[in-house]
Amino acid sequence: MKKLIAILLTSLFLSYNIATTVKASVKSPPKGISADSVVLLDATTGKLLYEKNKDSAYPPASTTKIMTILLVLEHSNLNDIVTVSKNASLTEGSRIYLVAGEKLTVKELLYGLILASANDCAVALAEHVSGTTQKFAKLMNSKADALGCKNTNFVNPNGLYNIKHKTSAYALSLIMQELTKHPEFKVIATTPSYKMASTNKSKIKRPLWNENRLIHKDDPNYYSGCEGGKTGYTTESQHSYIAVATRNGQRLIVVLVHDSKKTFFPDSRKLLDYGFENFELVKQFSKNDVVSKLTLEDGTVLPLLASKDLYIVKAKNSTSTSTTKIEQKKINSSSIKKGDLVNKAVISFGENSYPLDLTSGINYTKNTSALKNTILNDALPSSNSFSVFKNIIKYVLIILVLLIVFLRIRILRRRKIRKIRNRFIYNRKNKKW
Repeated sequence: MKKLIAILLTSLFLSYNIATTVKASVKSPPKGISADSVVLLDATTGKLLYEKNKDSAYPPASTTKIMTILLVLEHSNLNDIVTVSKNASLTEGSRIYLVAGEKLTVKELLYGLILASANDCAVALAEHVSGTTQKFAKLMNSKADALGCKNTNFVNPNGLYNIKHKTSAYALSLIMQELTKHPEFKVIATTPSYKMASTNKSKIKRPLWNENRLIHKDDPNYYSGCEGGKTGYTTESQHSYIAVATRNGQRLIVVLVHDSKKTFFPDSRKLLDYGFENFELVKQFSKNDVVSKLTLEDGTVLPLLASKDLYIVKAKNSTSTSTTKIEQKKINSSSIKKGDLVNKAVISFGENSYPLDLTSGINYTKNTSALKNTILNDALPSSNSFSVFKNIIKYVLIILVLLIVFLRIRILRRRKIRKIRNRFIYNRKNKKW
């Protein structure tokens, strides 16, 4: 009985320890987030840490402008001079009252666009890039497709309400993820206030105040590490908000679309806290780390290197380990340069997987002579095998010789016996004894 109790207690102890070491405890996400489409995204890996109707499309209002900002930074220089058109000067909604014929730099207009959410600045910049807002909208949609945005259609560069102008929280997070690659955005988006330079049409330096409360240190909604954001509102669109923040090297993006209660500032802070407190960014491979090795037909060992730094996101108290699976791929090329893409790997961690391209760590040229020698050597027995083979033949020959001698002696002996027997019979027959 005591032995049975001991076994049961041991089993219970082991099962308890296994459960506590493997399972990671992640706090529940904040409740009561009022927006209808919500996303919390790790900007480095693209991993979703929280989502609510992530692909549901709604009119995004001025959060549209992050796509406008991205395209302007991609297709123009900050010092480019923009001449304001009459069309831009007549734009409705929030504006800084640009005048037709006024000349400003792209940089000045971006300050007006990001800090004051000026619709006239958005139109002036769109026309500078594409000629017309219609052509710019096509560029916006093309970029959205390239980034993998679903349920997204842009009609204008500023977000003024249009029944066909819609996107989702997840699509906006992908756009912001791309925008964070441009350091100019952070510089402008974290500026609390700014005075625009005087122009040929305005001697007054236009004062601007940043509408993103998360960057103002004297505001109750201030969030340390915020690297910029964008608000949006129209009566039909309701409230939308997008922001990016960094802590301990980890960058998170929060997006809230179609918020009827206007709680996007405190809600975004709750979500960012949830992300930073429960998850961490871990570097799995540095660029040019050896991930694996591949032995080629001629015996050459090809080091497979990580093509980039690879990070994974995991729960802070997780004890799970990652696994690396290399694609089964035959290298047919006779010549490979160091740095050439030669294979792919998938690094899995829990339910998440991270693709990684692998490059060659050496210059390689196929050694055909070595390959021929290898084939020939494979066809012939080795030196050790041949030595054994020779010994076997030697012993077989000795046995054959001995067998032949034995048979010869036996035959001679039989002949002698037969001869004596025949002589005996003859003598007996002829009575010679």
